[in-house]
Amino acid sequence: MPAPASSRAVPSFQFAACAGRAAALLAACTSLTLPFFTPTSGVSAGTYNPDRVIGDVVPAWKDLPGTDGRLHSWNDVADRAAVVVAFTCNSCPYAVDYERRIDDLARKHAGKGARVAVVAINSNLIPEDAPEAMKRRAEERGFAFPYLFDGSQEVAKSFGAVRTPEFFVLDRQRRIVYMGAFDDATKPEDVTKRHVEDAIDALLAGRDVTVKETAPVGCLIRFDRKRSRP
Repeated sequence: MPAPASSRAVPSFQFAACAGRAAALLAACTSLTLPFFTPTSGVSAGTYNPDRVIGDVVPAWKDLPGTDGRLHSWNDVADRAAVVVAFTCNSCPYAVDYERRIDDLARKHAGKGARVAVVAINSNLIPEDAPEAMKRRAEERGFAFPYLFDGSQEVAKSFGAVRTPEFFVLDRQRRIVYMGAFDDATKPEDVTKRHVEDAIDALLAGRDVTVKETAPVGCLIRFDRKRSRP
């Protein structure tokens, strides 16, 4: 569905983000969303997600292998008041740009008695995003969050996720209270609205989330396309 005319913009950083990147990333860059949508208060749920609307209950993921060598499930975080699920990967320049912000969020809410969990899920099926490559990335960057591999791609599909990075904030019942972009600018110095953090704050305070959905900006998830025989 097209964004309202008042919310359309195509800033130059959308195109500059991929400049100078390694050739291995160019395929991912060609899948980027060119327009950057700045949501307004009139945006309704389901505007940008093809399958989910705000208030939907997503299925509980189970036994996803993590870079820590463990299998991870919803039950690991079911006691948290808010759970942030980030669909991300190694290979997308946009996803790389957000690694630090995801990690900072996880560290902010780490420790005994934490009420928020951050979980990152990679659903891409290409060599750059294979489990061993994920493990190397997590070790190099010292991620403070679980980095999980969705080899069947069913978790991404169950969320209606299509891009990396793409974020969902869930309550204790796995209801979606926010979905879309982490914030309103890929460059940290340009950020004016912190959508994920605002949603967390509202959820923890028992308030209604003001901005419930924004357009995710990033590379397309590399869904496996099985061709039927003629």
